[in-house]
Amino acid sequence: MDPDTAEQARRLFAGRIDFLKSAPALKFLPDPDVPEIAFAGRSNVGKSSLLNALTGRKSLARASVTPGRTQELNFFDVGDPTVMRLVDMPGYGYAKAPIKVVEQWKRLVRDYLRGRAVLKRTLVLIDSRHGVKDVDREMMKLLDESAVGYRLVLTKADKIKASELEAVHAATMAEARKHSAAFPEVAITSSEKGMGIAELRTAVLEDSGI
Repeated sequence: MDPDTAEQARRLFAGRIDFLKSAPALKFLPDPDVPEIAFAGRSNVGKSSLLNALTGRKSLARASVTPGRTQELNFFDVGDPTVMRLVDMPGYGYAKAPIKVVEQWKRLVRDYLRGRAVLKRTLVLIDSRHGVKDVDREMMKLLDESAVGYRLVLTKADKIKASELEAVHAATMAEARKHSAAFPEVAITSSEKGMGIAELRTAVLEDSGI
């Protein structure tokens, strides 16, 4: 990790970050005028917590114990003036949501991924306790088909033993190598303990190309 880039990332995310809007459909998307970094993951993977940790906020993205709460694309402006946007995508793989709602989420996400020229990278969050599941592979396949580059990010790394984490990390790296659009390195994070947050912040800055 380059120290200068890491410091630039720290300063950027310590500065102004505002919730911009929620988009339940493509027609509500903000103008594509700055780079976007999207966050994807199964329901309850810790997406909101990671967004809050990256930005040093307690409640920028509302964490919820109720899986499937995020049903729209939520956009956050970073910088003053805005230099990039973070996009919180609907959680996937939550079986209890009505089928019609799930299909709506899928269509929204698919259309966003395939048609958003300013989308620079997607972070696909994987719960360290469970590893890569079939629903994660479905998302990775969708990203492969959409030719959207993505990073796999292990979350909640503090919740398992170091030896188990090592095994999950190796298995996730092996999975990444099977996918054409996946970044070869897998990030390890813990929002609660701050593990890997500075490194991921730096990666997000580099991926944005600003």
